[in-house]
Amino acid sequence: MKLPLIAALALFAVSPLLQAADSGEAVARAAVQKLITSNKIDAFEKSPVPGYYQAVVGSQLLYVSEDGRYVLQGTLYDADAKLDLTAKRLARVNIAKLDAYPASKRITFAPSSKPKYKVTVFTDIDCGYCRKMHSHIEEYNARGIQVDYLFFPRSGPGTPSFTKAVSVWCAKDQKQAFTAAKAGANPEPKQCDNPVAEEFQLGISVGVDGTPSVFAADGSKIGGYLTPDQLQAQLERVAAEKPGA
Repeated sequence: MKLPLIAALALFAVSPLLQAADSGEAVARAAVQKLITSNKIDAFEKSPVPGYYQAVVGSQLLYVSEDGRYVLQGTLYDADAKLDLTAKRLARVNIAKLDAYPASKRITFAPSSKPKYKVTVFTDIDCGYCRKMHSHIEEYNARGIQVDYLFFPRSGPGTPSFTKAVSVWCAKDQKQAFTAAKAGANPEPKQCDNPVAEEFQLGISVGVDGTPSVFAADGSKIGGYLTPDQLQAQLERVAAEKPGA
């Protein structure tokens, strides 16, 4: 469920009035705002590309020329460093949102000892690959990986998957109900105050476009379904890329 600000990756020409104006941050910012009138710009700064600014809008990053003529939505790579610069910048946005979300609103499966790694996983009760991923939960934990689940019923509010998520949250033993639902059991219908709707919105805000969506502790999205070997390898890669690592 991706909600793009612009329908496709492309260059967009902005009005001649902006083209004729003096170059600078104000002109570039106005060019972006002209295209996203229903959204606010969360951050606006110089981009790594000379002559371009970058704008963070929700879960997306836009690049705009200093003269305001061109706005680009896409992925920027540093070929020499072999780095996805767009993903690294968005990870900084995501980590602020994910870190602010309380542990009390997550369903957590943790190792018996202090975890070596933590991941946040947006999940759907009825998603086949989500179920397959949860079948590995004991091995993830055995490798020192803590898994914090947040609900993201892909079909949206008011649907059977959404209702199942609420029932699991409201169960007396959430982890047992979660695991049973992942094994195909229908949870006992229950209602209570629950965070399912806000977790769904949080997922949209960090760019979740399918389930499962796995985020590392630095806010980077590291995959969908991952085997224990794959998840460990990704987390080791993220740890190695930390400054000073």
